[in-house]
Amino acid sequence: MKPMLASLFFAVTATVGAAQTHEHPQPGKPEGAPSTATPYAGYQDREIKALSAQQVDDLQSGKGMSLALAAELNGYPGPAHVLELQDALQLTRDQQKETANLVQQMKLDAQRLGQGVLAAEAQLDRLFKIGQPSAITISQAVEAAARAHAALRASHLGFHLRMVEVLTPAQTAAYQRLRGYAAVARAPGRP
Repeated sequence: MKPMLASLFFAVTATVGAAQTHEHPQPGKPEGAPSTATPYAGYQDREIKALSAQQVDDLQSGKGMSLALAAELNGYPGPAHVLELQDALQLTRDQQKETANLVQQMKLDAQRLGQGVLAAEAQLDRLFKIGQPSAITISQAVEAAARAHAALRASHLGFHLRMVEVLTPAQTAAYQRLRGYAAVARAPGRP
């Protein structure tokens, strides 16, 4: 695998897999009792083994899944959250309309790209399910999955970039305060 794609894949899978690293309670097992099964017990029943039902639902419905935290936490507001805070941010009618359009475009884009992630992950899973994985087919499938995840994340981040152009610097600062983040030293996208 090419070094850049390998780094991208590991960064993406770390994000996707973060929700899977906590211990799962086992029915009938007292809390704190030693586990006799692996943390993956029950995962074999998943349609796509590497994705939980919640992750599949989030990808299908176009949810953010924390993919744009780099933007969100560095002063680049998310369109859906701006729309939720429209009254507190005192958005103009034009800003409301533009933000609503961004939210709609973002959701449609995320749903489309989410389907690409699901298809790529299903293909990777299928290689093992049919019992014919090889170093070449695995590498190709992993790279396809990494590209699909990267496209989805880039889309989410791109909508944050577009959102900051709709808001005034004062609204961007107010957004940061309303969301409970420390104030950003400068308004993003502006000197």
